[in-house]
Amino acid sequence: MGFRATSSRSSTSTTAAAETATLPGATDAQITNCDGYVSSALTSNTTIQFLLQRLESMGCTPPAGFITCQNCEGKPVSGGFGMLHDDKEEKEQQKQLSTHFNDSSQTAAAIAASSTSPPKRRPDCTRSAADILDKFQKDKDGTAHLSLKPEIYLCAEHVTGPKHAHTILAHELIHAIDLCRSTMDPLRNCMQLACTEIRAENLSGECNMSWELLRAKLDSYMGHGQQCVRRRAIDSVAANPNCTDKASLYVDAAMERCYADTFPFERHPNQR
Repeated sequence: MGFRATSSRSSTSTTAAAETATLPGATDAQITNCDGYVSSALTSNTTIQFLLQRLESMGCTPPAGFITCQNCEGKPVSGGFGMLHDDKEEKEQQKQLSTHFNDSSQTAAAIAASSTSPPKRRPDCTRSAADILDKFQKDKDGTAHLSLKPEIYLCAEHVTGPKHAHTILAHELIHAIDLCRSTMDPLRNCMQLACTEIRAENLSGECNMSWELLRAKLDSYMGHGQQCVRRRAIDSVAANPNCTDKASLYVDAAMERCYADTFPFERHPNQR
């Protein structure tokens, strides 16, 4: 979705081939290149710098490691916002850990062995569809409580260059700003999800004619931008299991208001 915790389908700009095919995972060289593209965005791209500054001014300073390049194991996704998190599972783990450390029968060696850092978690973009559906079903059943923790990741194997990386970052930063400026629940509120996807597609530049030409989706010069935004927003909303069946209805209901909402820009970034 931009909020990629819910799907392996890309909501960010890719070529048509990258959107439909599963490719090999990222090489070390691709991750290094991707890291370089991110660094260039942070130091020289005025749009990315502006969005990050606005996040800070709104009281949502990005945490350390907020933006990373990942190996998404060939899944057809270019990037995403939000790490899917089970609050109930975390509380249970903390409870077990507290019980373990308060157990007087534990030896110092056993405690030391159990307190080593856990292995680094795999990025959400590598989750299987079955795992995602299981997480959402548990959330509905009340055996889990899902939330999104702030994180932006780029899937290095699909990032084609600095312009592509910067467009992905702009998209995901719009999601971050939307999550910061209002109380929203894009995992469960499909109208809110539709609105932020419309805004991210529109304001990131992903629906510029150049990207649509690469995707072989430019059927007409007239109204192509809004058509692209609608199409891609529907795909992203449909990726959320809670919203799949009525994705087009949610996007159409939110389209007029959210397409016109250019916050935090005074006007659409493409308008001079």
